[in-house]
Amino acid sequence: SGEPAFDLRARLDLAAAALLFSTGGAAIKLADANGWQVAGLRSLIAATLLWLTLPRARGPWNARILAVATSYAGTLTAFVLSTKATTAANAIFLQSTAPLYVLALSPLLLRERIRAADGWIAALFGLGLIAIMWGQYQPQASAPNPTLGNGLGALSGLLWGITLMGLRWLTRNPSESGGDATRAVIAGSVITFAICAPMMASGVADMSFRDLMIIAGLGVFQVALPYAFLTRGIARVPAFSASLIILIEPALNPIWSWLVHKETVDIAAIVGGIIILTASLAKSANERRRSKDARNNE
Repeated sequence: SGEPAFDLRARLDLAAAALLFSTGGAAIKLADANGWQVAGLRSLIAATLLWLTLPRARGPWNARILAVATSYAGTLTAFVLSTKATTAANAIFLQSTAPLYVLALSPLLLRERIRAADGWIAALFGLGLIAIMWGQYQPQASAPNPTLGNGLGALSGLLWGITLMGLRWLTRNPSESGGDATRAVIAGSVITFAICAPMMASGVADMSFRDLMIIAGLGVFQVALPYAFLTRGIARVPAFSASLIILIEPALNPIWSWLVHKETVDIAAIVGGIIILTASLAKSANERRRSKDARNNE
């Protein structure tokens, strides 16, 4: 039939990753440390934890792994700096433009087929983003520079789309890539630390114990653990489908930020988040139906 089997466990892995990812905006804003310190230290902690706990992550790095790692490092750095400058909702929703890049590039780069139904899902997703960006966002205590933050958020969306395709590429053909995606996550975390180190070094000694604990929690529960789920799940789910499941993250991220920081979320952002989550669920339901029909026809 040519239809890939619907793998529920893989999709649950991706959903678990998205749930953990969604706590990042609120937690990043809890720390008084600057964005460079948060991005660099949480990445160092995550890389160390993944290397210690996952034997498959200890293999050598090659050019393909480093290429994906570089895009991932850019995503990590841009997203944290964006979250510090604008609202958590804006940062994550702008990063969530990633599926549009995946939709445009995955047929060329991954040779993964995009169906007509995917176009409708992408249109629904785009409608959600338009609703979010239609809202009025003013500077506030937890979002002092929305213009800069929004620009960095848009950059993180492009890089995240490239990263998702790269992780899919590595896990889909491990014999050709020379290693799995976990190595790329570790390499990307190390590169992130190297990028941030010059800007964070002078203030590390003055960081509070509270900030260190928040950043340690980010490294463990918002980077290392979700990426363990992500790299396992994305091996069995097409890149575009995976990128939509991960949109659970932007649907939940503003809720955590409102609960923790009382950060204002425009009603348009709430509507957009609901539309995005609906698009993600519709995509998974459509794939499950197609897979079931294909098995019945065999």
